[in-house]
Amino acid sequence: MDEHDRGNTHVQQNRTASASTVSVFGLGYVGCVSAACLAARGNTVIGVDVNPQKTEFIRQGRTPVVEERIGELIAEVVTAERLRVTEDVAEAVLATDISIVCVGTPSAPGGGLSMAYLERVSEQIGAALADKDGWHIVAYRSTMVPGTCEGSLIPILEKASGKKVGVDFGVCVNPEFLREGSSVRDFENPPKTVIGESDARTGLEMTALYEGLPGPRFRVPIAVAEITKYVDNSFHALKVTFGNEIGALCATLGLDSHAVMDIFLADTKLNISPAYLRPGFAFGGSCLPKDVRALNHTARQHDLELPVLQNVLVSNEAQLRRAVDTVIALGRRRVGIFGLSFKAGTDDLRESPMVEFAERLIGKGYDVRIYDANVALSRLMGANRAFIEERLPHIGELLTDDISTVVAHGEIFIVGTSEPDVVAAVDAIGPDRTVLDVVRLPGAAERRLRPGYVGIGW
Repeated sequence: MDEHDRGNTHVQQNRTASASTVSVFGLGYVGCVSAACLAARGNTVIGVDVNPQKTEFIRQGRTPVVEERIGELIAEVVTAERLRVTEDVAEAVLATDISIVCVGTPSAPGGGLSMAYLERVSEQIGAALADKDGWHIVAYRSTMVPGTCEGSLIPILEKASGKKVGVDFGVCVNPEFLREGSSVRDFENPPKTVIGESDARTGLEMTALYEGLPGPRFRVPIAVAEITKYVDNSFHALKVTFGNEIGALCATLGLDSHAVMDIFLADTKLNISPAYLRPGFAFGGSCLPKDVRALNHTARQHDLELPVLQNVLVSNEAQLRRAVDTVIALGRRRVGIFGLSFKAGTDDLRESPMVEFAERLIGKGYDVRIYDANVALSRLMGANRAFIEERLPHIGELLTDDISTVVAHGEIFIVGTSEPDVVAAVDAIGPDRTVLDVVRLPGAAERRLRPGYVGIGW
Protein backbone atom coordinates (compact mmCIF):
# COMPACT_ATOMS: atom_id res chain seq x y z
CA MET A 1 0.00 0.00 0.00
CA ASP A 2 1.52 3.35 -0.99
CA GLU A 3 1.45 6.56 1.03
CA HIS A 4 -1.63 7.86 -0.78
CA ASP A 5 -3.61 4.69 -0.04
CA ARG A 6 -2.57 4.69 3.62
CA GLY A 7 -3.77 8.27 3.90
CA ASN A 8 -7.18 7.50 2.38
CA THR A 9 -7.60 4.46 4.61
CA HIS A 10 -6.84 6.66 7.63
CA VAL A 11 -9.55 9.10 6.61
CA GLN A 12 -12.09 6.32 6.12
CA GLN A 13 -11.28 4.71 9.48
CA ASN A 14 -11.71 7.99 11.35
CA ARG A 15 -15.13 8.93 10.07
CA THR A 16 -17.36 10.22 12.82
CA ALA A 17 -19.69 7.71 14.39
CA SER A 18 -22.56 10.20 14.21
CA ALA A 19 -22.21 12.34 11.06
CA SER A 20 -22.98 16.06 11.14
CA THR A 21 -24.11 18.54 8.52
CA VAL A 22 -21.51 21.30 8.20
CA SER A 23 -21.22 24.49 6.20
CA VAL A 24 -17.72 25.90 5.64
CA PHE A 25 -17.37 29.63 4.86
CA GLY A 26 -14.24 30.60 2.94
CA LEU A 27 -12.64 28.05 0.62
CA GLY A 28 -9.00 29.05 0.78
CA TYR A 29 -6.35 26.68 2.14
CA VAL A 30 -7.91 26.23 5.56
CA GLY A 31 -11.53 26.14 4.43
CA CYS A 32 -10.95 23.91 1.42
CA VAL A 33 -8.96 21.37 3.43
CA SER A 34 -11.40 21.49 6.35
CA ALA A 35 -14.38 20.97 4.05
CA ALA A 36 -12.79 18.06 2.17
CA CYS A 37 -11.48 16.31 5.28
CA LEU A 38 -14.75 16.67 7.18
CA ALA A 39 -16.61 15.26 4.18
CA ALA A 40 -14.12 12.38 3.97
CA ARG A 41 -14.96 11.60 7.60
CA GLY A 42 -18.59 10.97 6.62
CA ASN A 43 -20.12 14.39 7.26
CA THR A 44 -22.32 16.21 4.76
CA VAL A 45 -20.54 19.46 3.92
CA ILE A 46 -21.58 22.61 2.04
CA GLY A 47 -18.78 24.96 1.01
CA VAL A 48 -19.48 28.68 0.68
CA ASP A 49 -17.31 31.30 -1.00
CA VAL A 50 -17.90 34.66 -2.65
CA ASN A 51 -15.48 33.73 -5.44
CA PRO A 52 -17.51 31.88 -8.11
CA GLN A 53 -14.32 30.48 -9.64
CA LYS A 54 -13.54 28.60 -6.42
CA THR A 55 -17.02 27.19 -6.08
CA GLU A 56 -17.11 26.15 -9.74
CA PHE A 57 -13.80 24.31 -9.36
CA ILE A 58 -15.15 22.31 -6.44
CA ARG A 59 -18.48 21.75 -8.18
CA GLN A 60 -16.49 20.03 -10.92
CA GLY A 61 -14.61 17.93 -8.37
CA ARG A 62 -11.42 19.98 -8.78
CA THR A 63 -9.34 21.77 -6.17
CA PRO A 64 -9.01 25.56 -6.06
CA VAL A 65 -5.75 25.31 -4.08
CA VAL A 66 -2.46 23.52 -4.64
CA GLU A 67 -1.95 21.12 -1.76
CA GLU A 68 -0.80 17.56 -1.30
CA ARG A 69 -3.67 15.01 -1.69
CA ILE A 70 -6.40 17.66 -1.74
CA GLY A 71 -7.21 17.09 -5.41
CA GLU A 72 -7.93 13.39 -4.97
CA LEU A 73 -9.85 14.03 -1.76
CA ILE A 74 -12.14 16.66 -3.28
CA ALA A 75 -12.82 14.48 -6.32
CA GLU A 76 -13.75 11.60 -4.02
CA VAL A 77 -16.13 13.50 -1.71
CA VAL A 78 -17.79 15.47 -4.52
CA THR A 79 -18.42 12.25 -6.45
CA ALA A 80 -19.84 10.67 -3.27
CA GLU A 81 -22.11 13.76 -2.87
CA ARG A 82 -20.76 14.50 0.60
CA LEU A 83 -19.41 17.89 -0.49
CA ARG A 84 -21.25 20.51 -2.52
CA VAL A 85 -20.89 24.26 -2.85
CA THR A 86 -23.06 27.36 -2.98
CA GLU A 87 -22.76 31.13 -2.97
CA ASP A 88 -25.97 31.42 -0.94
CA VAL A 89 -25.25 31.95 2.77
CA ALA A 90 -28.83 31.41 3.93
CA GLU A 91 -29.10 28.14 2.04
CA ALA A 92 -25.92 26.83 3.67
CA VAL A 93 -26.92 27.85 7.21
CA LEU A 94 -30.47 26.52 6.97
CA ALA A 95 -29.27 23.17 5.61
CA THR A 96 -26.59 22.53 8.26
CA ASP A 97 -26.13 22.28 12.02
CA ILE A 98 -22.62 23.74 12.23
CA SER A 99 -21.11 26.65 10.31
CA ILE A 100 -17.31 26.79 10.28
CA VAL A 101 -15.86 30.18 9.36
CA CYS A 102 -12.47 30.09 7.62
CA VAL A 103 -12.32 33.52 5.98
CA GLY A 104 -9.07 35.49 5.93
CA THR A 105 -7.90 37.97 8.55
CA PRO A 106 -5.12 39.80 6.67
CA SER A 107 -2.80 42.32 8.28
CA ALA A 108 -4.04 45.88 8.43
CA PRO A 109 -1.81 48.99 8.39
CA GLY A 110 -0.02 49.21 11.74
CA GLY A 111 0.10 45.44 12.29
CA GLY A 112 -3.47 44.81 13.40
CA LEU A 113 -5.92 42.52 11.66
CA SER A 114 -8.49 43.43 9.06
CA MET A 115 -11.78 42.16 10.45
CA ALA A 116 -13.87 43.09 7.39
CA TYR A 117 -14.36 39.52 6.11
CA LEU A 118 -15.10 38.10 9.55
CA GLU A 119 -17.61 40.81 10.37
CA ARG A 120 -19.34 40.54 7.01
CA VAL A 121 -19.77 36.76 7.15
CA SER A 122 -20.90 36.95 10.79
CA GLU A 123 -23.62 39.43 9.84
CA GLN A 124 -24.71 37.18 6.96
CA ILE A 125 -24.79 34.06 9.14
CA GLY A 126 -26.68 35.97 11.84
CA ALA A 127 -29.29 37.09 9.33
CA ALA A 128 -29.74 33.50 8.21
CA LEU A 129 -30.09 32.33 11.83
CA ALA A 130 -33.01 34.74 12.26
CA ASP A 131 -35.02 32.50 9.93
CA LYS A 132 -33.83 29.19 11.33
CA ASP A 133 -35.58 27.10 13.94
CA GLY A 134 -33.46 24.95 16.20
CA TRP A 135 -29.93 24.97 17.54
CA HIS A 136 -26.97 25.99 15.38
CA ILE A 137 -23.24 26.36 16.07
CA VAL A 138 -21.02 29.03 14.56
CA ALA A 139 -17.39 27.91 14.80
CA TYR A 140 -14.62 30.37 13.97
CA ARG A 141 -11.50 28.74 12.56
CA SER A 142 -10.05 32.06 11.36
CA THR A 143 -7.13 33.41 13.39
CA MET A 144 -8.17 36.36 15.55
CA VAL A 145 -6.72 38.20 18.54
CA PRO A 146 -8.19 37.57 22.02
CA GLY A 147 -11.42 39.45 22.64
CA THR A 148 -12.48 39.57 18.98
CA CYS A 149 -15.15 36.90 19.16
CA GLU A 150 -16.84 37.99 22.39
CA GLY A 151 -16.26 41.70 21.84
CA SER A 152 -17.21 41.97 18.18
CA LEU A 153 -18.46 38.84 16.42
CA ILE A 154 -20.96 37.51 18.96
CA PRO A 155 -22.66 40.93 19.22
CA ILE A 156 -22.92 41.00 15.41
CA LEU A 157 -24.45 37.51 15.38
CA GLU A 158 -26.91 38.39 18.14
CA LYS A 159 -27.96 41.68 16.55
CA ALA A 160 -28.44 40.18 13.07
CA SER A 161 -30.30 37.11 14.32
CA GLY A 162 -32.29 38.62 17.17
CA LYS A 163 -31.20 35.59 19.19
CA LYS A 164 -29.00 34.94 22.22
CA VAL A 165 -25.69 33.07 22.22
CA GLY A 166 -25.68 30.05 24.53
CA VAL A 167 -29.47 29.96 24.44
CA ASP A 168 -30.55 29.92 20.79
CA PHE A 169 -27.21 29.18 19.15
CA GLY A 170 -23.65 28.32 20.15
CA VAL A 171 -20.35 29.92 19.24
CA CYS A 172 -16.85 28.53 19.48
CA VAL A 173 -13.33 29.40 18.40
CA ASN A 174 -11.66 26.33 16.91
CA PRO A 175 -8.15 27.30 15.72
CA GLU A 176 -6.50 25.22 13.01
CA PHE A 177 -2.99 23.83 13.11
CA LEU A 178 -2.50 23.15 9.42
CA ARG A 179 0.73 23.76 7.52
CA GLU A 180 0.57 24.51 3.83
CA GLY A 181 2.01 21.57 1.94
CA SER A 182 0.96 19.01 4.55
CA SER A 183 -2.44 20.32 5.65
CA VAL A 184 -4.42 17.16 4.90
CA ARG A 185 -1.98 15.09 6.94
CA ASP A 186 -2.10 17.73 9.66
CA PHE A 187 -5.91 17.61 9.73
CA GLU A 188 -5.81 13.84 10.13
CA ASN A 189 -3.00 13.95 12.71
CA PRO A 190 -3.43 17.22 14.64
CA PRO A 191 -0.99 18.05 17.44
CA LYS A 192 -4.04 19.02 19.52
CA THR A 193 -7.66 20.08 19.19
CA VAL A 194 -8.68 23.34 20.87
CA ILE A 195 -12.28 24.42 21.30
CA GLY A 196 -13.12 27.72 22.97
CA GLU A 197 -16.80 27.40 23.78
CA SER A 198 -19.65 29.74 24.61
CA ASP A 199 -21.43 26.93 26.44
CA ALA A 200 -21.07 23.24 27.28
CA ARG A 201 -23.40 22.00 24.55
CA THR A 202 -21.34 23.72 21.89
CA GLY A 203 -18.14 22.26 23.30
CA LEU A 204 -19.53 18.74 23.34
CA GLU A 205 -20.88 18.89 19.80
CA MET A 206 -17.72 20.40 18.35
CA THR A 207 -15.58 17.83 20.14
CA ALA A 208 -17.70 15.07 18.60
CA LEU A 209 -16.96 16.48 15.14
CA TYR A 210 -13.31 15.46 15.61
CA GLU A 211 -13.99 12.11 17.22
CA GLY A 212 -11.28 9.56 16.42
CA LEU A 213 -8.54 12.05 15.63
CA PRO A 214 -5.33 11.79 17.70
CA GLY A 215 -3.83 14.36 20.03
CA PRO A 216 -5.01 15.97 23.29
CA ARG A 217 -8.23 17.97 23.37
CA PHE A 218 -8.84 21.22 25.20
CA ARG A 219 -12.21 22.80 25.91
CA VAL A 220 -11.45 26.27 27.17
CA PRO A 221 -12.85 29.82 27.37
CA ILE A 222 -13.14 31.52 23.98
CA ALA A 223 -10.33 34.03 24.57
CA VAL A 224 -7.91 31.25 25.53
CA ALA A 225 -8.61 29.51 22.23
CA GLU A 226 -8.13 32.78 20.34
CA ILE A 227 -4.62 33.34 21.67
CA THR A 228 -3.48 29.74 21.17
CA LYS A 229 -2.53 30.09 17.51
CA TYR A 230 -0.61 33.31 18.20
CA VAL A 231 1.38 31.67 20.99
CA ASP A 232 2.24 28.75 18.73
CA ASN A 233 3.28 30.84 15.76
CA SER A 234 5.25 33.34 17.83
CA PHE A 235 7.17 30.48 19.42
CA HIS A 236 7.81 28.94 16.02
CA ALA A 237 9.13 32.29 14.81
CA LEU A 238 11.28 32.57 17.94
CA LYS A 239 12.71 29.09 17.33
CA VAL A 240 13.62 29.95 13.74
CA THR A 241 15.23 33.21 14.80
CA PHE A 242 17.11 31.64 17.71
CA GLY A 243 18.46 28.93 15.40
CA ASN A 244 19.50 31.52 12.84
CA GLU A 245 21.24 33.71 15.43
CA ILE A 246 23.17 30.75 16.82
CA GLY A 247 24.01 29.80 13.23
CA ALA A 248 25.30 33.30 12.50
CA LEU A 249 27.47 33.31 15.63
CA CYS A 250 28.83 29.83 14.92
CA ALA A 251 29.66 30.78 11.34
CA THR A 252 31.49 33.90 12.55
CA LEU A 253 33.52 31.77 14.97
CA GLY A 254 34.25 29.14 12.33
CA LEU A 255 32.10 26.46 13.98
CA ASP A 256 29.73 23.94 12.40
CA SER A 257 26.34 25.30 13.50
CA HIS A 258 24.51 22.07 12.72
CA ALA A 259 26.91 20.05 14.84
CA VAL A 260 26.31 22.52 17.66
CA MET A 261 22.54 22.33 17.28
CA ASP A 262 22.60 18.52 17.10
CA ILE A 263 24.02 18.58 20.62
CA PHE A 264 21.48 21.19 21.71
CA LEU A 265 18.56 19.19 20.29
CA ALA A 266 19.70 15.98 21.96
CA ASP A 267 18.73 17.41 25.36
CA THR A 268 15.01 16.68 25.71
CA LYS A 269 15.09 17.22 29.47
CA LEU A 270 15.73 20.95 29.49
CA ASN A 271 16.14 22.21 25.91
CA ILE A 272 13.40 20.71 23.73
CA SER A 273 10.86 20.06 26.46
CA PRO A 274 8.27 21.83 28.64
CA ALA A 275 11.09 23.02 30.94
CA TYR A 276 11.18 26.79 31.56
CA LEU A 277 8.00 27.41 29.55
CA ARG A 278 5.67 28.00 32.48
CA PRO A 279 5.09 31.76 32.92
CA GLY A 280 6.43 33.12 36.19
CA PHE A 281 9.08 35.44 37.58
CA ALA A 282 12.38 36.67 36.18
CA PHE A 283 15.29 34.26 35.85
CA GLY A 284 18.53 34.66 37.79
CA GLY A 285 21.32 32.65 39.35
CA SER A 286 24.99 32.19 38.69
CA CYS A 287 24.63 30.88 35.10
CA LEU A 288 21.84 32.27 32.95
CA PRO A 289 22.45 36.05 33.23
CA LYS A 290 26.23 35.64 33.10
CA ASP A 291 26.22 33.35 30.08
CA VAL A 292 23.73 35.41 28.08
CA ARG A 293 25.91 38.48 28.69
CA ALA A 294 29.05 36.61 27.65
CA LEU A 295 27.50 35.33 24.42
CA ASN A 296 26.32 38.82 23.51
CA HIS A 297 29.76 40.22 24.34
CA THR A 298 31.35 37.68 22.00
CA ALA A 299 28.94 38.69 19.22
CA ARG A 300 29.75 42.39 19.71
CA GLN A 301 33.45 41.66 19.52
CA HIS A 302 32.82 40.28 16.04
CA ASP A 303 30.48 43.14 15.03
CA LEU A 304 27.61 40.67 14.86
CA GLU A 305 24.06 41.81 15.59
CA LEU A 306 21.88 39.25 17.40
CA PRO A 307 18.66 41.13 18.28
CA VAL A 308 16.85 38.24 20.00
CA LEU A 309 19.76 37.26 22.24
CA GLN A 310 20.59 40.91 22.89
CA ASN A 311 17.11 41.50 24.26
CA VAL A 312 16.79 38.44 26.50
CA LEU A 313 18.12 40.33 29.52
CA VAL A 314 16.08 43.41 28.54
CA SER A 315 12.92 41.30 28.66
CA ASN A 316 13.97 39.74 31.98
CA GLU A 317 14.43 43.21 33.44
CA ALA A 318 10.95 44.19 32.24
CA GLN A 319 9.46 41.20 34.09
CA LEU A 320 11.09 42.37 37.33
CA ARG A 321 9.94 45.93 36.75
CA ARG A 322 6.34 44.80 36.28
CA ALA A 323 6.50 43.06 39.66
CA VAL A 324 7.78 46.19 41.39
CA ASP A 325 5.08 48.28 39.72
CA THR A 326 2.45 45.85 41.02
CA VAL A 327 3.62 46.44 44.60
CA ILE A 328 3.69 50.20 44.12
CA ALA A 329 0.13 50.20 42.76
CA LEU A 330 -1.15 48.59 45.99
CA GLY A 331 -0.26 51.67 48.03
CA ARG A 332 0.81 49.81 51.18
CA ARG A 333 4.26 50.00 52.77
CA ARG A 334 4.99 46.93 54.92
CA VAL A 335 6.25 44.03 52.84
CA GLY A 336 7.01 40.46 53.81
CA ILE A 337 9.11 38.38 51.43
CA PHE A 338 9.15 34.58 51.49
CA GLY A 339 12.24 33.25 49.72
CA LEU A 340 15.41 35.13 48.81
CA SER A 341 17.61 32.66 46.93
CA PHE A 342 17.38 32.42 43.15
CA LYS A 343 15.90 28.90 43.37
CA ALA A 344 14.01 27.01 46.06
CA GLY A 345 16.10 24.48 47.95
CA THR A 346 19.34 26.46 47.67
CA ASP A 347 21.01 29.33 49.52
CA ASP A 348 22.58 30.75 46.34
CA LEU A 349 21.91 34.48 46.18
CA ARG A 350 23.99 35.30 43.11
CA GLU A 351 21.87 37.38 40.72
CA SER A 352 18.72 36.23 42.48
CA PRO A 353 15.75 38.18 41.13
CA MET A 354 14.24 38.07 44.62
CA VAL A 355 17.29 39.90 46.00
CA GLU A 356 16.91 42.49 43.25
CA PHE A 357 13.19 42.74 44.01
CA ALA A 358 13.88 43.31 47.72
CA GLU A 359 16.62 45.83 46.98
CA ARG A 360 14.37 47.93 44.78
CA LEU A 361 11.57 47.96 47.33
CA ILE A 362 13.99 48.96 50.10
CA GLY A 363 15.37 51.69 47.87
CA LYS A 364 11.87 53.05 47.42
CA GLY A 365 11.34 53.23 51.17
CA TYR A 366 9.32 50.08 51.79
CA ASP A 367 9.50 48.46 55.23
CA VAL A 368 10.69 44.95 54.33
CA ARG A 369 11.11 41.73 56.29
CA ILE A 370 12.46 38.56 54.68
CA TYR A 371 12.15 34.87 55.50
CA ASP A 372 14.20 32.14 53.86
CA ALA A 373 14.91 28.96 55.79
CA ASN A 374 17.93 28.24 53.61
CA VAL A 375 19.46 31.69 53.88
CA ALA A 376 20.22 32.37 57.52
CA LEU A 377 22.83 35.05 58.10
CA SER A 378 24.84 32.78 60.37
CA ARG A 379 25.18 30.24 57.55
CA LEU A 380 26.18 32.67 54.85
CA MET A 381 29.76 32.35 53.77
CA GLY A 382 32.11 33.06 50.90
CA ALA A 383 30.51 34.45 47.75
CA ASN A 384 27.04 34.54 49.30
CA ARG A 385 28.18 36.58 52.29
CA ALA A 386 30.12 39.00 50.09
CA PHE A 387 27.19 39.33 47.73
CA ILE A 388 24.62 40.03 50.43
CA GLU A 389 26.87 42.51 52.22
CA GLU A 390 27.47 44.37 48.96
CA ARG A 391 23.91 44.42 47.65
CA LEU A 392 21.89 44.49 50.90
CA PRO A 393 24.17 45.70 53.69
CA HIS A 394 21.34 45.81 56.24
CA ILE A 395 20.29 42.23 55.57
CA GLY A 396 20.78 41.32 59.25
CA GLU A 397 17.92 43.65 60.16
CA LEU A 398 15.68 42.30 57.41
CA LEU A 399 16.32 38.55 57.32
CA THR A 400 14.80 36.24 59.89
CA ASP A 401 14.47 32.50 60.33
CA ASP A 402 11.14 32.98 62.13
CA ILE A 403 8.34 32.93 59.55
CA SER A 404 5.78 34.20 62.05
CA THR A 405 7.74 37.45 62.36
CA VAL A 406 7.32 38.12 58.64
CA VAL A 407 3.64 37.13 58.74
CA ALA A 408 2.99 39.52 61.62
CA HIS A 409 4.85 42.34 59.86
CA GLY A 410 3.48 42.40 56.35
CA GLU A 411 0.59 44.10 54.63
CA ILE A 412 1.85 42.76 51.30
CA PHE A 413 3.51 39.36 50.96
CA ILE A 414 5.71 38.34 48.05
CA VAL A 415 5.93 34.57 47.64
CA GLY A 416 9.20 33.52 46.01
CA THR A 417 9.33 29.89 47.13
CA SER A 418 6.92 26.97 47.40
CA GLU A 419 8.49 25.43 50.52
CA PRO A 420 5.81 23.71 52.67
CA ASP A 421 6.17 26.09 55.60
CA VAL A 422 5.66 29.06 53.27
CA VAL A 423 2.57 27.47 51.70
CA ALA A 424 1.11 26.91 55.17
CA ALA A 425 1.84 30.51 56.16
CA VAL A 426 0.26 31.87 52.97
CA ASP A 427 -2.88 29.83 53.57
CA ALA A 428 -3.23 31.42 57.00
CA ILE A 429 -3.01 35.01 55.72
CA GLY A 430 -6.37 36.79 55.83
CA PRO A 431 -8.10 38.53 52.90
CA ASP A 432 -7.36 41.96 54.36
CA ARG A 433 -3.73 41.55 53.27
CA THR A 434 -2.35 40.98 49.77
CA VAL A 435 -0.37 37.97 48.59
CA LEU A 436 1.70 38.37 45.41
CA ASP A 437 2.67 34.91 44.13
CA VAL A 438 5.61 34.87 41.70
CA VAL A 439 6.13 31.07 41.72
CA ARG A 440 2.53 29.84 41.18
CA LEU A 441 1.97 27.81 44.34
CA PRO A 442 0.12 24.48 44.10
CA GLY A 443 -3.60 24.99 43.53
CA ALA A 444 -2.94 28.42 42.00
CA ALA A 445 -6.18 28.48 39.99
CA GLU A 446 -8.22 28.08 43.17
CA ARG A 447 -5.99 30.42 45.14
CA ARG A 448 -6.58 33.25 42.66
CA LEU A 449 -10.24 33.15 43.57
CA ARG A 450 -9.30 34.30 47.07
CA PRO A 451 -9.61 38.04 47.78
CA GLY A 452 -6.18 39.65 47.82
CA TYR A 453 -4.35 36.82 46.03
CA VAL A 454 -2.50 37.98 42.92
CA GLY A 455 -0.34 36.03 40.50
CA ILE A 456 2.65 37.99 39.13
CA GLY A 457 3.93 36.87 35.76
CA TRP A 458 1.37 34.14 35.29
